[in-house]
Amino acid sequence: MAATILIVDDEQDLIDSLRFNLEREGYTVLDACDGHRALDVIEERAAPPDLVLLDLMMPNLSGTEVCRRMRMSDRTRTTPVIMLSARGDEIDRVVAFELGVDDYVTKPFSVRELLLRIRAILRRQGSSDVRLTGEVVHEELRIDLDGHWVWVDDRRLELTALEFRLLAALITRRGRVQTREVLLQDVWGSEADVTTRTVDTHVQRLRRKLGDAGAYIETLRGVGYRFCDAVERREPSRPLAAAASSQACVD
Repeated sequence: MAATILIVDDEQDLIDSLRFNLEREGYTVLDACDGHRALDVIEERAAPPDLVLLDLMMPNLSGTEVCRRMRMSDRTRTTPVIMLSARGDEIDRVVAFELGVDDYVTKPFSVRELLLRIRAILRRQGSSDVRLTGEVVHEELRIDLDGHWVWVDDRRLELTALEFRLLAALITRRGRVQTREVLLQDVWGSEADVTTRTVDTHVQRLRRKLGDAGAYIETLRGVGYRFCDAVERREPSRPLAAAASSQACVD
């Protein structure tokens, strides 16, 4: 069955051009001229679209807000989103990936390149080993790979889709080193226009959300990251006065 793609943009000429090229590739195409209409289109359908092409700068409801609402909904939490934007600064891309977009394409763009990115994401959506099924339990950490939920000590965490894929990639390969390049390939997709520094930023945020369980993600300086089987539990250091008193008793 052909994948269904929703185009969300306030430029009708761009919608028409993308529709022509996507339908020529065999995709089923939906469109919306603003963020509110996009959310209505998603809700009206029995199943959400397989992928959303989402403009960043739109009147009334921005693309970032549409993406945020999609990621808050169980129904569209894992729906792939490619952000389209005339803003190409690194900070704009980082913010978009933090919201949970799967790719970020700067306008003007090559339609041929966009089609390649779409195919790569849909292929990864169906076959990547990051999307394993079942449940993974590791000490206080529990991950539902089907429902895309994570708990630490029975406290459910709110992770973005990208943070979830990053954690799933690490924990399902625990004990094995994952280079930044490998993580970019498997989590972001090789076509994503991001740098290895983006991986470091997302790992830091993921660790903060995991709390104490974030210590399982080990940094290998100059190489990448590894999910450890165990974390050394250190005893709190004693005050100097207490240590000196203990030493005096020994003497």
